[in-house]
Amino acid sequence: MSLPIKPAVAVSAPGKVLLAGGYLVLDRKYTGLVFGLSARINVIAGTENNSSESSNSEIIVDSPQFLGAQWRYAYTTASQDGGIKVSQVQSETPTSANPFVETTLNYGLTYINALSKKSITPARLVILADNDYYSQSGMQKSNGSRFAEFGVTLKDANKTGLGSSAALVTSLTATLLSYYLPTELFDITSASGKTTLHNLAQAAHCAAQGKVGSGFDVAAAVYGSCMYRRFSPSILSSVPEAGASGFAEKLMSVIDKEAWDVEVEGEDLSLPSGVALLMCDVDCGSQTVGMVKKVLAWRAEDKEQSRQLWDDLQSRNETLASALKQEDLDVLPAKVESIRELIRKMSELSDVPIEPESQTKLLDAITKVDGVYGGVVPGAGGFDALALLVKDDSSTKARLEEFLAKWSSDTDSKVKLLSVKGEMEGAKREDLAVYDGWFA
Repeated sequence: MSLPIKPAVAVSAPGKVLLAGGYLVLDRKYTGLVFGLSARINVIAGTENNSSESSNSEIIVDSPQFLGAQWRYAYTTASQDGGIKVSQVQSETPTSANPFVETTLNYGLTYINALSKKSITPARLVILADNDYYSQSGMQKSNGSRFAEFGVTLKDANKTGLGSSAALVTSLTATLLSYYLPTELFDITSASGKTTLHNLAQAAHCAAQGKVGSGFDVAAAVYGSCMYRRFSPSILSSVPEAGASGFAEKLMSVIDKEAWDVEVEGEDLSLPSGVALLMCDVDCGSQTVGMVKKVLAWRAEDKEQSRQLWDDLQSRNETLASALKQEDLDVLPAKVESIRELIRKMSELSDVPIEPESQTKLLDAITKVDGVYGGVVPGAGGFDALALLVKDDSSTKARLEEFLAKWSSDTDSKVKLLSVKGEMEGAKREDLAVYDGWFA
């Protein structure tokens, strides 16, 4: 018996910015202060219009903002409880593999099939990214539309470092669960539904990137802004490869029965009234993986000094979070600068450009703009977008834009304010009308 055909559904999940806790969040002894962003990855699921195509057991995934971005997957039930396994079907114009989409389908469809005990039906999925996930220079805009047609292939698009992979895996997982399962088995608005989504998205995201990451980006995509303490990597270590013997049973056990030790606290976290979290695109991404390896190597070599620095940084991060909760605006500049001070020290000791000199000069200058409380190079650092805490009014934004335009001209660089802002809400269902013209 097949699952009944359901109406189309849409789910979005936010990007993230790790305002405080870069590198520390890799260790369960420490936490990260992560904010969700108004820039979202959106996924719509429905039946394929062409019934002759949809009769073949295929999941069709489109990312219409980019050139040639369609992936077709055949799906089968693997032997020996291997779950649902998808395989990419190449057309006359071959499309490169998309490991995040493919892995999420393997995990999501396996979980759905095992939970519902019903077979998977063909579907079409459309992925739409808010424009701020990608640098706009040299790309086509869509006349102020929320979703630009970028005019390049996905691999040629320049990311701004807002956490697109975690937001994609989370929104894709949530959409699959919402589309295929009745609300009594999955409800994204319930606490249990969010727990299921978090665990399944973490498992898929870790598998897709080939390692167990800290998971703060997925947590923000599910729950929104929060103080985050990572889960123990051992939780996912026993899950075999998708399609392998016993994959379905083990995945179900890990998602629904394993005692996850993750801590996500967001109930009393907010931005103070009149304060906005803005992002500044410097149009130059960083090799995060290599930077993390070097920092962790330094930490292993210099255990005592690194431990003291991390402990001090944790304390300062918690003080910043407390100032935000208590709406103590007067102390914000000093709290942000105290964190930057230790980040620069970590940069020096590890010989990793966590806050590169060019970013230091830019942040020092930005902080002098009237209405700016301070800013950081968030997360792992480098040359991704800057995070700024500013007064939430039009005059401050105008002064910032004027300053950045002059800075770009004087330094022959590309620096601009993104339209994205910090927000509290995580993954959520969306009205299909938002996507008129994109999902027919």
